[in-house]
Amino acid sequence: MVQPPQYVLVTGATGFIGAHVVDQLLSRGIRVRGATRSLAKGDAMIKARPQHAGKLDFVQIKDFDEMNASERLNIFEEAVKGVDGIIHTASPLTYTTTNNETELLLPAINGVRAILTAAAAPPTPIHRVVLTSSFAAVMDTTRRSPPYFTYTASDWNPLTYADSAAPTTSAVIAYRGSKKFAELAAWDFVQDKKPGFDIATLCPPMTFGPVVHPVASAAKLNESNAMLWKVASGERPLPVARVPFWVDVRDVAKAHVEALVRPEAGGKRFLLAAPERFSYGIAAGIVEEEFPAWAKGRVVREEQVVDDSHGVDGETAARELGLEYRGFRQTVRELVAQVREMEEAGAR
Repeated sequence: MVQPPQYVLVTGATGFIGAHVVDQLLSRGIRVRGATRSLAKGDAMIKARPQHAGKLDFVQIKDFDEMNASERLNIFEEAVKGVDGIIHTASPLTYTTTNNETELLLPAINGVRAILTAAAAPPTPIHRVVLTSSFAAVMDTTRRSPPYFTYTASDWNPLTYADSAAPTTSAVIAYRGSKKFAELAAWDFVQDKKPGFDIATLCPPMTFGPVVHPVASAAKLNESNAMLWKVASGERPLPVARVPFWVDVRDVAKAHVEALVRPEAGGKRFLLAAPERFSYGIAAGIVEEEFPAWAKGRVVREEQVVDDSHGVDGETAARELGLEYRGFRQTVRELVAQVREMEEAGAR
């Protein structure tokens, strides 16, 4: 970028990753405008950050389902006014779809097109847009070892749009398609429209860690953290991880901000992943060791085979974005401690 951004729009700002991105920006003295569907959650975030008074404001974005095609395309028209950087974390995530295309694929694709269209509208001082993609846009479930292989940021999920949208396709698979085609829409937009900004995309795998967005109880946790809390709460049997790769949400948030402010990050795709693999069996062991009095007899101890048939290159992103990945033990310990306090406070 020509100069570090002064005022950044963060979409999905009251969500799990988005709220951490907001805090990363504020900690660097950067003013933030958050886009959210709930102004009440935005107000809660402002009140929880009195030290940043005057540096954080929110704009409400309606649900795509409530708008016509023209409104969807112009949804961010007002939100982008005055900002000089954008981090787009918002994307639909549901595993209970009745229509994969209308509930997952199109909202994700249209959201990306809408934010980029708004960013490109003159006059605009925006030089960089950072997009949250996913390891789901990278992984190929048909790829098998041997030989051993390592996923890199140049790999793409081979799912077709038709297969992703098919009514016989599970929501889990359709979600992977939504992340792929939303990210591709961003790259296509830049190539076709040649706007005055460049983009960077980030592809994290399973993302865990403490929450800083408004969450009243464990029942309101995001999908990935909810799985860890189920393990800590003694759910039987233990869930099985779809992939053995993960990253701490705070490292994801830092990566987003570094991708925004580092000039050399423009036009690049980053694959984030901590070096150690995880399983929910490993998580259960950590919970019992870190909270022995509370967890003994509650947590299910179960050996799970961790898939080591292939790897993922998270080191390139760490090197280029200046990251030091947190360890799984720290992430699990801090998340479980936080949710325990949340539940105990709710019970009082």
